[in-house]
Amino acid sequence: MAKPNCTTHCGGVAIPYPFGIGPNKDCYFDEGFQIECRHTNSTTSANYSRQAPFLKRVNLELLSIYPFKDGRQSVRVKNPITFFSCEGKETRQPQNLTGSPFIYSQTDNIFIAVSCGLSATLTSDHGTVAECGSICRNNTNRNFRNCLGGIDCCRRTLPNTWDRRKHSSAFSIKIQSNSSTSDPMGNCNYAFLVEEEWLRINLSNVRDVKHRDNVPVVLDWILNAHDYGERYRENPDLTGNHSTPLCTRNLTSWGDRTTMICACQSGMEGNPYLLQPCQDIDECKGSNKCGGDVCLGSGVALLLLLIGAWWVHKIVKKRKTIARKKMFFKRNGGLLLEQQLSSGEVNVDKVKLFNSKELEKATNNFSIDRILGQGGQGTVYKGMLADGRIVAIKKSEKVDKSKLSEFINEVVILSQIIHRNVVQIMGCCLETEVPLLVYEFIPNGTLSQFIQEQIEEFPLTWDMRLQIATEIAGALSYLHSGASFPIYHRDIKSANILLDEKYSAKIADFGISRSISIDQTHLTTRVHGTFGYLDPEYFQSSQYTDKSDVYSCGVVLVELLTGQKPISAVTGSSEEEERRSLFTYFITAMQEDRLFNVVDARVLKEGSETEIQTVANLARRCLNLNGRNRPTMREVTSELEAVQMSRKPSFSAEQNSEGVDFVEDDAVGHWDVESLSEVSASY
Repeated sequence: MAKPNCTTHCGGVAIPYPFGIGPNKDCYFDEGFQIECRHTNSTTSANYSRQAPFLKRVNLELLSIYPFKDGRQSVRVKNPITFFSCEGKETRQPQNLTGSPFIYSQTDNIFIAVSCGLSATLTSDHGTVAECGSICRNNTNRNFRNCLGGIDCCRRTLPNTWDRRKHSSAFSIKIQSNSSTSDPMGNCNYAFLVEEEWLRINLSNVRDVKHRDNVPVVLDWILNAHDYGERYRENPDLTGNHSTPLCTRNLTSWGDRTTMICACQSGMEGNPYLLQPCQDIDECKGSNKCGGDVCLGSGVALLLLLIGAWWVHKIVKKRKTIARKKMFFKRNGGLLLEQQLSSGEVNVDKVKLFNSKELEKATNNFSIDRILGQGGQGTVYKGMLADGRIVAIKKSEKVDKSKLSEFINEVVILSQIIHRNVVQIMGCCLETEVPLLVYEFIPNGTLSQFIQEQIEEFPLTWDMRLQIATEIAGALSYLHSGASFPIYHRDIKSANILLDEKYSAKIADFGISRSISIDQTHLTTRVHGTFGYLDPEYFQSSQYTDKSDVYSCGVVLVELLTGQKPISAVTGSSEEEERRSLFTYFITAMQEDRLFNVVDARVLKEGSETEIQTVANLARRCLNLNGRNRPTMREVTSELEAVQMSRKPSFSAEQNSEGVDFVEDDAVGHWDVESLSEVSASY
């Protein structure tokens, strides 16, 4: 409850008194509780601006204000992560709260340090608050989740017995190396205070915070009794009037200031920091200003009138909600999906129709803290269903009628696919303004992140790259020739390949995929896809074949070999940057016998020349400009499996060292390198 005539919300966050939004100083208790409503860029998209409330005194973004509970009053804010020697990351310490009405909560927050063979310390000006140390066990398949056990990361709760007068508002974080151990995973280390409940629900791996700049923490706040003493002095007998809030002095000491907390008494409700805030329907009963019976009768009549009005409002609102859900269901392709369900084309057992309340609760009303990623098809959120299952929920962008078929198409396609390397659909929701898709949650992000960002803690070994390439090829082979109807994915790229907890590949995003009849050889469609992965033959003819997926898979193979982006910026002779196609870069290197100059350093270190040449030749054949000369996905899978098998001890050294020459005849087609550059530039 805000003060009358004061702004009540900012960015979806309710602002109750003593907090308030300026410039009217009467809207907040003092400058420590002043809220500034700012326009900020989304953490996931620089083009998306939103309003967000900030605690002006300490310059922290406010996420929510908690109601009075457990004798405490709290707020959730975004607090910076403290990085040490991390490329592209600024080393920022926890925000100094000195001089504000806030202190870091020792009840809700914990201290986390992500490092190997290092010790981390959280200190104040008066000494150590918390410290922990980690040991090294470089196991890339380990699930670090909540950082229990002290392996490669550590955690500590904040002591309940700390002196709040000393350890309340000004913290700093230090990380130092233990002399007996070293970190084999690199020098990037980081530590932070974080709300323990948020960490438990939102992170499957505590190392994921490396890709964030901040995490939520809880701050307790208490009013200064000296400044707020008028209410206390005016009501010395606080037990006589139930509408008067109970105010407690000396709940805790903070420096030389005595603090105060106020709350409505039992059976009352309201904002205890406003004048006469706590309301009760028997307020006038027994008052000398009106007769008891008359007052009681009037009160009952008024109560019944209010209940009746509330009931009518509730019924009308419920009917409107039902009508809106029906309208959205129809608009979002519900009738089309029902047609597919009745036709038998959809696996009904795999597709559940979720209601909107389930998914709103699962994602905390689609909080920005739950965003996993954004793309052209929509935004993906992490959610937890009522039964405890973690899911990924794709919230589509506002779609027009021409794109509804793409959404329903993804449901239909995925319901038909049963393969361990294809992401599983769990259901959808059509009764919201924009349609929602629910998938199994894949915890380790995209292949693109691991290739392009070169994550030091979990490097892609040569064995992992071979395994991922084989799994991608096997899944596409299944789609092309193993499913009941051939399916063309049409948007194969490293960003659409997810990695599960064991770093196995899962192909995702079937929004523009198509199934075809067995006697069809191609689709004639408007060109869809992603630049850098798009088949030049398809781009010119608008005819999409299974060999177009092969081309895109070839680009992913080259990404795995080189660690390069499919389209990257290079500095040209002029001041402007030029765009370089990985296709042209790779094929040119192959033709000039410079393969090992462009291969990723880890691949060179861990793979044999024979294996690298075999995979490179396979990728080159996949990138043939003439689709007829490309291998099938089944052939790609077989050759990759053979390379994998050659690395196993059961194969002889002679078999493993058999030479493989570069394929020169018709490997690229009849176009020369200059032609390749023209093609790559055209799309």
